[in-house]
Amino acid sequence: MPVNTSSLAPYARRLAETVLPKRPEARCSPSTLRLESSAGGITLTLCVDPSTHRIDAAFFAAHTAVAPEVPLIASNLCGILEGLPILEAQNHAVLKLEESLRDSWYRRSVPGIDAFLEDCAEMGVKAISLVSDGESSISPHFEHTIIRGSQLGISMAAATHGYNSTRESLEKILPHLTYLRVNISAGEPARYAQIMGVKEEWFHQVCRNIRDMVDIKKRDNLDVTIGMQMVLMPQDADQVIPLAKLGKELRPDYLVIKHTSDSEDGQLGVDYSKYAELDDLLHEAESYSDGEYQVSVKWSKISSEGKRSYQRCYGPPFQIQISGSGLVAPCGMLFNERYKKFHIGNIVTTRFKDIVQSDRYWDVMNYLASPRFNAQKMCGSLCLQHKPNEFLDAYKKGLIDLRKPRGNPPQHINFI
Repeated sequence: MPVNTSSLAPYARRLAETVLPKRPEARCSPSTLRLESSAGGITLTLCVDPSTHRIDAAFFAAHTAVAPEVPLIASNLCGILEGLPILEAQNHAVLKLEESLRDSWYRRSVPGIDAFLEDCAEMGVKAISLVSDGESSISPHFEHTIIRGSQLGISMAAATHGYNSTRESLEKILPHLTYLRVNISAGEPARYAQIMGVKEEWFHQVCRNIRDMVDIKKRDNLDVTIGMQMVLMPQDADQVIPLAKLGKELRPDYLVIKHTSDSEDGQLGVDYSKYAELDDLLHEAESYSDGEYQVSVKWSKISSEGKRSYQRCYGPPFQIQISGSGLVAPCGMLFNERYKKFHIGNIVTTRFKDIVQSDRYWDVMNYLASPRFNAQKMCGSLCLQHKPNEFLDAYKKGLIDLRKPRGNPPQHINFI
């Protein structure tokens, strides 16, 4: 796990002036698995408990002359890594580090968030979904962003693992949300802990929080949709029916079961051919639906075996994504530093409306829509923009007509 410090440059000078406690080099206990990787003159060592998949200890060593802030950053990172599940560390540790450093010296002010939301309202943005590449609810501006966005006429939504939710917070945000979705990939405590990489008591807390969401919605007759989502790996199919039953007990509006999106180089090792073997099981899960609770399977994506019918990417101008760090990119799969040529700007330093009106924005969008880009070879599987891309590609090829819809509009139309 290389220590990537490029996104932390704005904090380096201040960090160099900060005295952090030195972390003595530790040794992995015999019961842990030792993982080690080197980059930029730093070797990072993690001691992972194989039974819980958590990082028991983290330490580093500097082998060459490096900038003075690098060991300090590495030391702080080690403190964040300890205790995290290994997958959480891989995906979000550097984001947590950046947040911690930023908040230590100058917490981003609410007016900065307001400027972004006001730009969105001025530009005609219809909806904002706080899904994030981390856990949005831990942001100190989570509640304010939802409420202010709603006040500006923007449809607001959020996804969360549900553990950090409190009844007090839910009372504030639910009246301002179009939907609130809880990501929960198991219906039994032990398997939940194993799949999510957390303690079993988290499962019970999340269930209590979902009950609170449902109770507040019904008590106040709120026009908000409460949902649960299972991101299904084929090897975790044993939890499909338990989760469908759990949803029927907790009474959210729906449970959606969807595929797992893999990276373009298949880092997660998802075998999409295995989904076909789960058809009967998934149909059985849908049978638990009733008049007030719906179990839905994303059949179109699950049955596609991770394949695309198109090569150009037309979706981002309609549905762009922003990282928790403020980075604006065509989609979440391109947030990583190795995809820097797709990075458009950062709302921390530049007004969002200026980013969208910039030459850089259209350079990136035009490249994605050009023959130089091939989504079948250069993208991860079945991304957020997959369905818009299917439609837009068919329209571009003259296979479908663009007609004004008839009938009653669907729910959450601003998010389509």
